[in-house]
Amino acid sequence: MTTVFALMAALWGLGAVLRTPYVLRWGMVGAVWLAVVALQLTLPDGNPLRAATGGDPRAWLAVGVVAALVIGYRRILGLLRNRVALPEVAPGSAFRPAELDRYARHILLREIGGPGQRRLKDAKVLVVGAGGLGSPALLYLAAAGVGVIGVIDDDVVEASNLQRQIIHTDQRIGMDKVQSAVTAVTALNPFVEVRPYKRRLDETIAAALIGDYDLVLDGCDNFDTRYLVNRICAGLGKPLVSGSITQWEGQVSLFDPARGSPCYECIFPVRPAPGMVPTCAEAGVAAPLPGIIGALMAMEAVKHITGAGETLAGRLMIHDALYADVRVIGVKKRADCAVCGVTH
Repeated sequence: MTTVFALMAALWGLGAVLRTPYVLRWGMVGAVWLAVVALQLTLPDGNPLRAATGGDPRAWLAVGVVAALVIGYRRILGLLRNRVALPEVAPGSAFRPAELDRYARHILLREIGGPGQRRLKDAKVLVVGAGGLGSPALLYLAAAGVGVIGVIDDDVVEASNLQRQIIHTDQRIGMDKVQSAVTAVTALNPFVEVRPYKRRLDETIAAALIGDYDLVLDGCDNFDTRYLVNRICAGLGKPLVSGSITQWEGQVSLFDPARGSPCYECIFPVRPAPGMVPTCAEAGVAAPLPGIIGALMAMEAVKHITGAGETLAGRLMIHDALYADVRVIGVKKRADCAVCGVTH
């Protein structure tokens, strides 16, 4: 049998060198297989040629069945990939062939499919902060095919950021973080639109800016902005994916009071006193932790936009990286919440 397999491999290699189409290569290998099966079935037991090619036709028939199953499986996957139906779209706004190839693994997921990928393409997501949490969130939103991604940050790239803020590079130290993010996101996926806002999010622009987006991801590093984003999102009925990290621990949830879940202030009604919660610069942070939490934020965004699975609305996920422990606890709206409560 070894001699026969060597012959098949030689024929395949020759076909590769000559750039023969795959169909012809499989045809040559199949012809060898058929010839061997014919010899096994026609020659009597003990014949030297039959013995040299295995001596038992059942082994070669089994090889043929396995090969047919593998080829058939690959063929079916190819057909499914090519025949996934996308929803009807306006002329000129359909997926280009390069996009279909790029998002093929998404489209194959029954929970996303063509319609879900279309919703991602039509979505507009604002990311607050281009730091540790914003970095992976921005990259995965772009990779997933979110059509319009806004990013607001007033900071510049510093060397100390690079330990965890993976969207930036050493060559871009000193560059505005939002421009660095645009460079990275555009390099990853040229089919998405990135809108940079080089400024701090404050009362003067928050409502107008957030109102232009379908979903907000908050990865900021201060409580003033965090509470502001929550209040504006709740007031405008915009869902908010909020993440936070410190040292070895992170947490993430989806706050959407317009659809029955609590808002951020329902869970954290009292701001920590100054100095009670140290910043990453003061207390440190494990390098992969913002990647974990930021990726979870992007995952929540993808699920919310496409309707896949169950989001973290009404639940808070707490990840303890130091001890590899993940807890998910239920959270509820507060009737007396100053932002979204019925008594407000």
